[in-house]
Amino acid sequence: MKQLITNIHQLVNVRSENKLLKGTELAHLPMIDQAWLIIEDGIILDFGSMAQLDQLNHSFDQIFDAAGATVMPTWCDSHTHLVFAASRELEFVDKLKGMSYADIAAKGGGILNSARKLQACTEEELFQLALPRLQEWMQLGTGAMEIKSGYGLTVDAELKMLRVIKRLKAVSPIPIKASFLGAHTYPIAYRDNHEDYIQLIIEEMLPVIAQEGLADFIDVFCEDGFFSQFETIRICKAGAAIGLKAKIHANQLNLSGGVEAGIEVNALSVDHLETMDETTIAALAASNTIGTLLPTAAYFLRMGFQPARALIDAGAAIALASDFNPGSSPSGNMNMVVSMACIQMKMLPEEAINAATINGAFAMELETELGSITKGKRANLIFTKPIPSLAYLPYAFGSNLIDRVMVSGRFL
Repeated sequence: MKQLITNIHQLVNVRSENKLLKGTELAHLPMIDQAWLIIEDGIILDFGSMAQLDQLNHSFDQIFDAAGATVMPTWCDSHTHLVFAASRELEFVDKLKGMSYADIAAKGGGILNSARKLQACTEEELFQLALPRLQEWMQLGTGAMEIKSGYGLTVDAELKMLRVIKRLKAVSPIPIKASFLGAHTYPIAYRDNHEDYIQLIIEEMLPVIAQEGLADFIDVFCEDGFFSQFETIRICKAGAAIGLKAKIHANQLNLSGGVEAGIEVNALSVDHLETMDETTIAALAASNTIGTLLPTAAYFLRMGFQPARALIDAGAAIALASDFNPGSSPSGNMNMVVSMACIQMKMLPEEAINAATINGAFAMELETELGSITKGKRANLIFTKPIPSLAYLPYAFGSNLIDRVMVSGRFL
């Protein structure tokens, strides 16, 4: 089917090449004012200015009047924990009473709390809980998503999570990537016996993951009190041996060595980065690894926000993602992520949109399919309500400015 969309106020992030954006490039967001767009069988075929519309020599099965909507690529959310068994609002209250993230974890809360509840759920129950969450965030403009395991922490439960993600991949109209995060924390039984749990990951989990094709990436929470820099490198190399590229939880609470570990194993991304210094920023900027920033996690935990300006000014490639999870970022609303990146991290609207679209696609190895208005890419598109300018999207942070979302040429 060939579709023509006319009367687009601004067609945003129009690109002829795929390029990971670094430094000053992040502020360049090419667009066409008063535009049209042609989609064929769910793929972007062509685009141009309305002034050229009369020159088109096509017949169309469907013509849609955008009526002045701004049209842009859907968000590419490269860091989520969408599959979980229950919310953790009681821990939220504990935080309000003054308990720290580490304090809650020490008394069996946090990740271990989610693990206990997930272990008690069946695969079908987890799938039925996860599917409406996925649909909710799609309606708010997410057109690709990475989902991590990590709330299982036993062989059976981690594999159960990954099988749920595989089922979500099969039914989802948007691309989904799976990350194996068995190294999220040490289960209580292994708290003083790290070696045996690492062996469990390497010798019992990874072979099944390889056999069933359950993951695209491997992830490790590299942090004081969790997995050390050395342990992180070791686990990532074991994942690489079965074809899993690394994505690391790095430098959330401390200068943990997570960034350096990621660079050493050529990680696709290092995510969080709330705690950085000049040396670590310079090392990341000199590497091919993407720094994925998760501002809603910093907001929810009342931490200092990630140093986006220092990273951009140093020439690093950064992406934005939601970190949707029940403990530290119970929202997958990427519109709020983009707005918070501007308001709290001083990113320009153009920088934030690029970080949440094209660079987010690179952070999932989906850059040839998504992230920009480019011929040959999927027509996964956001149609906004009428807005005076692109800057209005992060400016009006409390309003839902999305009118419709299109996935592969079809409106949700």
